[in-house]
Amino acid sequence: MAVKRTTRGRRLLRILATLAVLALAAFAALIVWQYYVTAPWTRDGRVRVQVARIAPQVSGQITELRVVDNQLVRKGDVLYVIDPFDFTVALDSAKAEVENRAADLQVKRAQAARREALTTVSTSIEEKQQYAGVARQAEAAFASAKAQAAQAEINLTRTAVRSPVNGYVTNLLLRVGDYAAAGTSNISVIDADSYWIDGYFEETKMDHIRVGDPATAALMGYAAPIRGRVDSITRGISTPNAAASTQGLPSVDPVYTWVRLAQRVPVRIRIEAVPPGIALVAGTTATISVGAYAERGDRLRDVFSALVDRLGPKRPQDAVVSPAGITTTVKGSHEVSTLPAPDPTAGPSADEIAPGIAPGINEAPESAKDGQSKDTPGREQRGSQRNPGPGRTTRD
Repeated sequence: MAVKRTTRGRRLLRILATLAVLALAAFAALIVWQYYVTAPWTRDGRVRVQVARIAPQVSGQITELRVVDNQLVRKGDVLYVIDPFDFTVALDSAKAEVENRAADLQVKRAQAARREALTTVSTSIEEKQQYAGVARQAEAAFASAKAQAAQAEINLTRTAVRSPVNGYVTNLLLRVGDYAAAGTSNISVIDADSYWIDGYFEETKMDHIRVGDPATAALMGYAAPIRGRVDSITRGISTPNAAASTQGLPSVDPVYTWVRLAQRVPVRIRIEAVPPGIALVAGTTATISVGAYAERGDRLRDVFSALVDRLGPKRPQDAVVSPAGITTTVKGSHEVSTLPAPDPTAGPSADEIAPGIAPGINEAPESAKDGQSKDTPGREQRGSQRNPGPGRTTRD
């Protein structure tokens, strides 16, 4: 009887052990299924960045190249200089034309004012209208000359091609002597303030991802994770079945009913903190976790990072940056220069450009006054004392 009881006890223990193993295996399978199928994390992540492709606004030969490949530049720094000789000559010519038009406008205004002061006995209405129209034409010509001078001035400033962003010169192929064509990009600058991370999550995990959720990204080769938040979720991806075939018919791919591959949806991660020593490089891969899986201490990677921090040298805390972007080298605020933007309508008036050409209706120009000899004042007196008889008037 004792042997039978012992045998039954062993069988019961074996059954219980088998059930326990099966329960643990089912629990492990459930955890693995949840982690790999529904948990919001992915190994398919990419570091992204905006690139400013800079094109000159004027054409000419490059005479100075002030940057080298991979150099850090600030917004407003000069990248290269186009030969300014032609544009300097054009500006000088435009300024001379402005002075010419200003003097002509002063004379035409004085002539029109004189005719306007006369009565219809000494001049006709038609003549007054003609002189008034000539004065208006001179005003338009003066305004056009000022606009041309402003255009020549801005073209001269555009010979110095400047960086519009803080960043790094990349893939520099320019050299002194190359010809820069207006509107053709010939230099690229990586915007160091625009880094972000794109995570391509399977659609089975999208139910656990919300805009604003915390996120971490572990780059290959670095133990410490990058901290950020879900900035946006892409609302559309391409559909191969929507493409038309050569005959215009829909091209439908076959679907295997026993296998359904989950589509991947891009999720944009805004970077908020980068550990010191990590250099962000666009195109590198990252493992991204969102939500509870992104909390500190929840991942084995964070434990490994803490161990490395204890064994290695002390490092400062994560660098917090503005929500607008991330900089890896440019720290804090700094003074930057801005591109010039002159107002084409601004500029001195004709009186300021050509003073003394026509001071008044009945006064001679200052240059004529200066040319008169001091020993012959009587001529001016006689001219002013001349009195026309009744019915007669002086004409200009």
